[in-house]
Amino acid sequence: MKKEDILHLEKLMNFLSLHFLKKNHWEDVTKTEWSYIVTEINDLIITDNEEKNIKKKADILGSNYLYEHLIINKLKKYHQNENSALSKPNLAKLSLIVKVLGYSNYIDFINSHTGAFNFSDLRIDMDNAKQNTALLDRLVGYWYSYNRNLPDNPSEVKDDRIWRSAMEIYKSETSGEYYIERSGGDHHKYFGKVTAYSDYVFIIMNSNTFIRQRHFISRIKDIKEKLKNPEYKLHELHFISTCISFNQEPIALFEIFQKADRKSFISDSISFPIDSDEIPHSIVKQLEDTESNRIDYR
Repeated sequence: MKKEDILHLEKLMNFLSLHFLKKNHWEDVTKTEWSYIVTEINDLIITDNEEKNIKKKADILGSNYLYEHLIINKLKKYHQNENSALSKPNLAKLSLIVKVLGYSNYIDFINSHTGAFNFSDLRIDMDNAKQNTALLDRLVGYWYSYNRNLPDNPSEVKDDRIWRSAMEIYKSETSGEYYIERSGGDHHKYFGKVTAYSDYVFIIMNSNTFIRQRHFISRIKDIKEKLKNPEYKLHELHFISTCISFNQEPIALFEIFQKADRKSFISDSISFPIDSDEIPHSIVKQLEDTESNRIDYR
């Protein structure tokens, strides 16, 4: 294996450790945890076969494939001795892993992860204010974001398509901060930090493919009272957001974050016609109301 092959394999193992365990690096994952990840991947492979009505028995991974074949025999050997003679891992098996995670093949995965997320560049701290961690904990989970640019002139012809982006909010085991990761078109991946003060939620987000920060703000009325009820569930959030466009003009957007069922969660962005049956009617109605959702940023 060349050094480049090792770096690619590390990207995959880091991705798996972050995706399934929210751990940033493969070295932080134990043998037992790698077995857990294999079980999760095998479940996805079997489900994928069933959905495609494939009669042939699913080609699943051995319980110790990730730990023994890739971690022990590849990555750890290389880091102990960079001159070790290492054979390349089975490309078909690597492609099998990434396919059930939404990629076409292993090469597609590598090309989609040319840059690492740098969460430390994002800061949304407010001095002398206590975070509303009870609210943040309710935000953790899988969401879909329905969004669309709002035109400078609301009387302009409305765009007939909107985007549904898949995203996840989670708490970092290492830093204790709340992070958000989101899919985008053409392999763009967005990453950000989430915080909440009182009944306000703030998100600052960037991209791994180009620099264009986006800022989100939402308010959940009477959230302190609502959180006193242990049965209270948060299913929807309405955000006004802004980003800087390529001509350096701020663009105002209205977005709705809606909780998603993990079993039906699709980790890719999808563009729907505005009249699609797959978009909840309440969301379409609010997205069409560009006048009331605008930000007067001038």
